[in-house]
Amino acid sequence: MTAVSDFLAHRFDDHRTLRRDIHAHPELGFHEHRTSALVADRLRAAGYQVTTGIATTGLVATLTRGDAGDNGPTIGLRADMDALPMDEQTNAPYASRTPGVFHGCGHDGHTVSLLATAEALAAHGRFAGTVHLIFQPAEEGLGGGLRMVEEGLFTRFPCDRIYGFHNAPDLPFGVAATRPGPMMASADGFRITFTGKGGHAAMPHMARDCALLISEITVALQSLVSRGINPLHSAVVSVTQIHVGSAHNVIAESGWMSGTVRCLSPEDRGFLEQGIRSIATHHAAARGIEAEIAWEKGYPPLSNDTAAAAHAAQVLATDATPVTFAEAAPLLAAEDFAYMLNEVPGAYVNFGMARDGQAQAMVHHPAYDFNDDLIPVIAASMVALIESELPERA
Repeated sequence: MTAVSDFLAHRFDDHRTLRRDIHAHPELGFHEHRTSALVADRLRAAGYQVTTGIATTGLVATLTRGDAGDNGPTIGLRADMDALPMDEQTNAPYASRTPGVFHGCGHDGHTVSLLATAEALAAHGRFAGTVHLIFQPAEEGLGGGLRMVEEGLFTRFPCDRIYGFHNAPDLPFGVAATRPGPMMASADGFRITFTGKGGHAAMPHMARDCALLISEITVALQSLVSRGINPLHSAVVSVTQIHVGSAHNVIAESGWMSGTVRCLSPEDRGFLEQGIRSIATHHAAARGIEAEIAWEKGYPPLSNDTAAAAHAAQVLATDATPVTFAEAAPLLAAEDFAYMLNEVPGAYVNFGMARDGQAQAMVHHPAYDFNDDLIPVIAASMVALIESELPERA
């Protein structure tokens, strides 16, 4: 075993205990006070310079090796810390003690994996340069990554490249995957409110029927992807809520519909927004109904830098890591690490955690649980990535 892998094996019980402690005490975005304090204490004990209070509960830990000083090469690694607003159904002895809050996406495991990386780098890392370890709050829909960027993350802690990672229940344990270019989607939401004219269901000619209009628009929106998006691209328009009417014999005066829009390019994103607005407005006008469109712009597409993704793939395919490499397929889920990649070149890596073909609950499922065996796998891989990016000088 290498010094790093031996260190991680020796510390595994401690890291597993810490992960399960964080799991039992989950915290929602921008409220990760306990988690952030635990992380900061461990990082300081490992010899890092720690800066807290970025985006409320976020923090950055810095370690410099060699004689490069402030002008030397710098690499960032990022993990998220927040939980989801949902109930847990794992029945684990370390299950959430906070009703309605649950680490259902594995951010507890990400946090401890980056802590394990930090401790291994401090104890046995062979590199020359500066490492910034970024512990981010509020990834789950609240844009903690954007907040950190807006509060000067890369002005205060410049990075030549940055890497992020996530667990992947749909990939086999021991597989790591990334790809150049678009890897995850944008995530926008829409809500369209309609105001027509109510009436008796037996006399529809005297009303302006919102229910019929919503049905027509729901079908029409599907043509945006099937006839407006290049078939070689990936995009989704999903209507997920329809609310109209209160009785079987009443034509409702008003109603609303909402949904989500996912795609992998800014161009497709703009086309789909304009298309939804146009279809809703013109269909409503044709039926004498008013339409009010509210657009919620969410996370942008996550696009890996080509060179950084190629470098990560090269490192992950070597004996320096405990994984095998596979090129990732794009996902239409979203990740606010995209905001950081829009500022600094880098790449996002998924680490498989499904064992022996066994079914694994997907992230955001109430029975999901992070696989603790993944902690040393991620940590050893991240150490190897840092050492390759910041090689010691002869």
